[in-house]
Amino acid sequence: MKNERILLCLAHMSGREMEFIKEAFDTNWVVPMGPNVTGFEHDLEAFVNRREGKKPLDKKVVCLSAGTAAVHLALIACGVGQGDEVLVQSFTFCASSHPITYLGATPVFIDSEKESWNMDPELLEEAIKDRIAKTGKKPKAIIPVALYGMPYQIDKIMEIANRYEIPVIEDGAEGFGSNFNGQALGTFGEYGVLSFNGNKMITTSGGGALICPDADKAREILWYATQARESYPYYQHEAIGYNYRMSNICAGIGRGQMTIVDEHVAHHRHVQALYEELLKDVEGITMHCNPGPEYDSNFWLCTATLDPNLKIKNQENAYKQVITGAVGGAAGVTHAASVAVTDCQPNDNVEALRMALDAAGIESRPLWKPMHKQPVYKNAPAYTNGVSEALFATGICLPAGPWVTEDQVRYIVDQIKASIM
Repeated sequence: MKNERILLCLAHMSGREMEFIKEAFDTNWVVPMGPNVTGFEHDLEAFVNRREGKKPLDKKVVCLSAGTAAVHLALIACGVGQGDEVLVQSFTFCASSHPITYLGATPVFIDSEKESWNMDPELLEEAIKDRIAKTGKKPKAIIPVALYGMPYQIDKIMEIANRYEIPVIEDGAEGFGSNFNGQALGTFGEYGVLSFNGNKMITTSGGGALICPDADKAREILWYATQARESYPYYQHEAIGYNYRMSNICAGIGRGQMTIVDEHVAHHRHVQALYEELLKDVEGITMHCNPGPEYDSNFWLCTATLDPNLKIKNQENAYKQVITGAVGGAAGVTHAASVAVTDCQPNDNVEALRMALDAAGIESRPLWKPMHKQPVYKNAPAYTNGVSEALFATGICLPAGPWVTEDQVRYIVDQIKASIM
């Protein structure tokens, strides 16, 4: 076990992906369009439109190059532009808020409530009233997030959004397969964002999709995603478009993944249940669970919080060394840090547990750092209550992917227990 590193969420193939990829090569559909893209969109529509005990919805899906692209195009579709404001959950990955800035608009960050860890409805309404009073106009959109797959308080958020007539863009990048009252995340708002990055519930290696309310709006999104051309025999552009369409090769991977998506979701939920059972009597560690029967998280990652008073071995050595590279499975290039600490970081016992698990061959990581505490957003308006900062200080993500076995979960829990003083 010690020689086999356990990763947070590693892509798992069905065995059929190569069938669709080979078909694309054999027919020379090696472009950002084609039968796999269309087929994947139809598969996704069938998946997100199903409802427990009710008639299926009729949402349309457009496959794109990334979940970030989906956020960007949804904002455009909602009319967001220079000088506008968008209300966005602070406790999230940066892709929820960065596209707002692409359009010259300002993100207004909303803190979380304690139950789902997502956007606080009371703070949301407070922010709407305050922004209207201060700017003389309503924010252009609301972006709640399904953090680690957990549904947000959809009924309350949607009621507020509908009352103020502000469109909702659901960031379901981490919530594919999650449901609220038997309905898929991403189908409640005007638009719903999906991500198929390499570590998500299903993968296309890189890619995403946008759930749209109807065929006309899906066609408009597709127009923007394919350079926004006019119908002349030459390239005529009257609006700024983008190269955001998903590759037919990547879509082939997605079609293979859709054959096992239900199994993936079931596995993540099984892993969560096992963590809950094995850690229920461990004092000072609390798993984050569904807050009520209407919530049905996919548990993309399993998360827990540590009591600040819980002592972890070698805790005194936390943050003693400057980390100059990416931690764990983080992809891409990082700038080397010049100091070991910042003014907002996980507690020493959380970092000590991360280091202990790392030494035992287990990948874990802190929760997302709230966007309102990120230096790049230091001047952005924020409506806070301390919840996301407290969760960031005490929380940790544990492996949950389809490659994680029951024996590995038991090993992880054993290592957690062994690290406690």
